[in-house]
Parts: sequence; structure tokens; C-alpha cells
Amino acid sequence: MLGVTLDHGDYLERLRREISRIDQQAMKRWADRVYEAWDSGRHVFIIGNGGSGTTASHMAEDLGKSTLPESALRDASRKRLKVLSLTDNAGWIMAVGNDLGYDQIFVQQLMNYGGPGDLLIAISGSGNSPNILRAVEWANHRGLNTFGLSGYSGGQLREIQRDGLHVDLPDMGMVESIHLCLFHWVLNDVFARINEEGRYAPAATGARA
Repeated sequence: MLGVTLDHGDYLERLRREISRIDQQAMKRWADRVYEAWDSGRHVFIIGNGGSGTTASHMAEDLGKSTLPESALRDASRKRLKVLSLTDNAGWIMAVGNDLGYDQIFVQQLMNYGGPGDLLIAISGSGNSPNILRAVEWANHRGLNTFGLSGYSGGQLREIQRDGLHVDLPDMGMVESIHLCLFHWVLNDVFARINEEGRYAPAATGARA
């Protein structure tokens, strides 16, 4: 835990340095995959454990609600992003964990919901959570797109994911914080594309052409 040895100023400086090292093209591809799922009417599933599990919930809520402006949320004709955090169905998770094993809690849900062309965003700080790996393996074999968010060395997740973003840092708290921080840019980028705002507004895109 970096905060044990670093004071607040040094901690913030370390956080700044780690964010500056992120692969910006991976951030762009992450946004691309989410937008493509919306554009093609596919589902986005998000999974994680512990802090990464609540990050999955946060991402799903934001992508579900905040990819449209507030003024459009009551408009039933607007196309929506089909997004679901598989960390949130407590009854199903407990039943599967009890009857089949904790490594099955996500893949069993994907067997009901997932299909070719859908997107699975898999979050694991260590990259070695068995329930994350089982879900990614299943998704890869069934034609889903898999995008991993990892830390530390990236573990097995980094080896089997189709694509992903890696935070090369052995500190779980900072890894989780960076994942969520970067996600908010992804959310904003997808919002701008869906609603043709900002740099995706017709006038802006025409000026770049």
C-alpha cells in the first residue's frame, strides 16, 4: 500500500506519474468497443470482485443512464446502450457460489445473457481471479469481445483477453482508482459520439475532414 510509506503530496505525485504512463490508445479502443456495442445493438457486461465489483456497478450505472442527456431519458424512442453489471444479482451469485463454486458466478450468468458480438469488460487488479478468467474464457470461445482492466503484472487475464488496458503498478488501491478515473473519459467520449456533441458534433467533424 503506497500510502503507508508516501505522504499525501508524494502519493499524489505518484498517482500523476502512473496516469501519465497509461496507454492512451488502449483508452481509445476501450471507448471504441463500448460505442460499437451501442451502435450494433449488442450488450455490454461488466464483472469484477470487491472494489472492482463496485467499479463494475458504477460503470454499468453510468453507461446505462449517462450516455444520454437528462432531457432525453424520458424519450422511449431513443436508442439505449444495453449494459449490465453481473456483480449486482446477489441471489444468483449466492446460489451459484454455493451450489457450483465461486469461480462460476459470472460465467453462469453469461451463459444466460451473452451472445456473439457482445462485449465483456473484465476487471481484475491481479489479473488472476478465477471467476473472471472462467468468464473471459467462455466469452472468447462464444464470439464475445473481451476487454480486460488489470494491474500488477496483468496476470492470466492479460494473456487471454482479446484487448485491454493495463495499469502496471503493484498497488491495488491506486490501480482501482485509475481504472475508474479513466472510465469517466470513456463515458464522456461515448456520450459525445452517441449524441454528436463536442468534437463529434457535425460542424466539428466537418472542420476536421
